Amino acid sequence: MKKIFLYGPSGSGKSTVGKLLARQTGLSFVDLDTLIEEQAGMPIPQIMSEQGEPAFRDLETAALKQAIAGETGLVALGGGALLREENRALAESSGRVVFLQAGVDTLVKRLTADYERPLLAGDLRERLTGLLERRGEHYVSFSTRFDSDALTPAQIAWQIQIALGRFRIGGMGAAYDAVVENGGIDRLGALLRERKLNGPTAIVTESNVGPLYAERAAQSLRAAGYQTTIITFPAGEDNKTLESIQEMWRGFLRGGLDRKSTVVALGGGVTGDMAGFAAATFMRGCGWVGVPTTLLSMVDSSLGGKTGIDLPEGKNLVGAFHPPSLVLADPDALASLPDAELRSGLAEVVKHGIIGDPGLFALCAAGYASVKSDWASVVRRAMAVKVAVIEVDPYERGIRASLNLGHTVGHAVELVSEFKLRHGEAVAIGTVVEARLAERLGLAAGGLSEEIGVAFAGLGLPTHIPPEMSREAIVQAMKVDKKKSSGVIKFALPVAIGRVEVGVAVEDLSLIFE
Repeated sequence: MKKIFLYGPSGSGKSTVGKLLARQTGLSFVDLDTLIEEQAGMPIPQIMSEQGEPAFRDLETAALKQAIAGETGLVALGGGALLREENRALAESSGRVVFLQAGVDTLVKRLTADYERPLLAGDLRERLTGLLERRGEHYVSFSTRFDSDALTPAQIAWQIQIALGRFRIGGMGAAYDAVVENGGIDRLGALLRERKLNGPTAIVTESNVGPLYAERAAQSLRAAGYQTTIITFPAGEDNKTLESIQEMWRGFLRGGLDRKSTVVALGGGVTGDMAGFAAATFMRGCGWVGVPTTLLSMVDSSLGGKTGIDLPEGKNLVGAFHPPSLVLADPDALASLPDAELRSGLAEVVKHGIIGDPGLFALCAAGYASVKSDWASVVRRAMAVKVAVIEVDPYERGIRASLNLGHTVGHAVELVSEFKLRHGEAVAIGTVVEARLAERLGLAAGGLSEEIGVAFAGLGLPTHIPPEMSREAIVQAMKVDKKKSSGVIKFALPVAIGRVEVGVAVEDLSLIFE
């Protein structure tokens, strides 16, 4: 993982945010000023008074080189650490600089009790104002920046995770990383090594994705010293069966895998569900890594540890919670997808906006062109919503059920269509239908379903159940849905953009067709 450098004036919150971010990501953290003091054997004010600022800056450069060479992932820099061009070049070539900005009033309030900052000795407000003016052009040159006047340290730490595409998900066994990284497929082997994952490895992929990315992934693994084999199954939801799983198990055996080995799921949601389930059950469970290659799988199905296969009666009726050791989303892989598949994936992005990010919903409601211009940002924001939900409720005993929005009706419509409808198309239909149901039940104000429907339509997604589709078949499909309880189906229904109510029992399923 490249380093993350936190930079900004004294009092902007670099150390506080750094410690929070370290806890949230599992990365180690060092405060560069503290490291300098440890190495010099004296506090910085003493260094400055006895040796002068040029000598201090030399010590700062040496400490920065040491931090970059070590395993430390997060580094809080002094307020002038990157004024020296050598230091800035070192930091920017080794990772990402995140700037924390704050106004004079905030800085004065935070620093009033601190009399040990040599460059701020005297009238604190006057010295701060002058320092910010002198460094103004330098400070504004950093593009990744957050306002610590407006945000709490916890909010800044979370926004940094979203901006950098770096999450750590816990609550279900060992915590694991979810990383969004352009070109990440070519670094797959290094990422596995960083996490000390064992081989031999098996890449499970499907017939459409395999020719595009399997050999690249295999080369990366081999370059990192992993013995690997590629297992390819026919593409399509209708191959998400126990028979396909048996072929994977046999492939694992041929590849020499054991319970300490690692399975790599390279592909969309079907691949992730199946490879994860095969890993969960092979020799009573081995490790696996998700490398989603579709938008839908990047933002939704690859996260949370749900694995499974279909039965003729319904989707995902057999499965297990088996979290991966790593999820690597490479947005560059989206370039190989047709527009229809990208639009389908956007259904889950819209859903996540409805659940927890009104700004993301607004971005999607602006139309296809607005989201297509920056896929990496869309993936990071949509992924963040799901990560936040599953962190709170990993086993779907409460709020995580909000992620089922649109899926109770959507899964049924998808099944009855015999999978002629893409998953995202079915979810779009299901979300609009369920929003209309929320209006009828008095949970949502009138007009919500229309607002959601307009957003989906602007992305080229369907919003109505096809008229030729059997209503009786849809109801029957919902009755075998795994989300029912004591024979009653429970829905996650939208109340407003940014709010979903879970566990809504609906006995009269004819309401969804009114």
